[in-house]
Amino acid sequence: MTDSIPTRPDFDAMRHAMVVSQLRTSAVSDVRVVSAMGEVPREGFVPPAQAEVAYRDAPLPLSGDRAINPPLITGRLLTAAEVQPTDRVLLVGAAMGYAAAVLARLAGSVVALEEDAALAAAARDAIADTTVEVVEGALDAGWAQGAPYDVIVIDGAVESVPDAIVTQLAPGGRLTTGIVDRGVTRLALGRRTEGGFGLVDFADLGCVELPGFAKPKTFQFAR
Repeated sequence: MTDSIPTRPDFDAMRHAMVVSQLRTSAVSDVRVVSAMGEVPREGFVPPAQAEVAYRDAPLPLSGDRAINPPLITGRLLTAAEVQPTDRVLLVGAAMGYAAAVLARLAGSVVALEEDAALAAAARDAIADTTVEVVEGALDAGWAQGAPYDVIVIDGAVESVPDAIVTQLAPGGRLTTGIVDRGVTRLALGRRTEGGFGLVDFADLGCVELPGFAKPKTFQFAR
């Protein structure tokens, strides 16, 4: 009797199924986004123990309190951002580098910000063959050294978008993010104009939450 040889998961088939069943059926309508997500091997951007479920339509835990968004959320955020080949992009919450690798196929240049040193190191290794610049710092501060950006993608849900990040947008720049509203997350798009900056919800979808973006508490008189 011979020992059976473990079968390697067919990641190419999983990636194709993700494109067909998750992206094309759910308003991920930018053909460049669909093409890029169909090329990037998502299994290489999650912990090895999670590789076989990398294409599942659900958040996947990384380390500590962090997780990677489902593919659909990434696709919707990038589609709404309307990333152009000449755009300079800031990705806030790089995690292990998946969204950065997709953006590298869409934009002119990408700065990927991560505050967790272990995740940042994993991202650098995973996207070493791209032109993405992985930097470390507090997520809620953005990365002013590379501003202004044509696009900022906050790859997770936050209670509010700090002014420090908004000011890093170029005039006319777009920002996509998840917003936490009374325990519910929604995806939102904002633009910086001469009149200021505002966010508009475009999808009620579950999104992983990023740490460090709690809304400032308002003062209340004690009774």
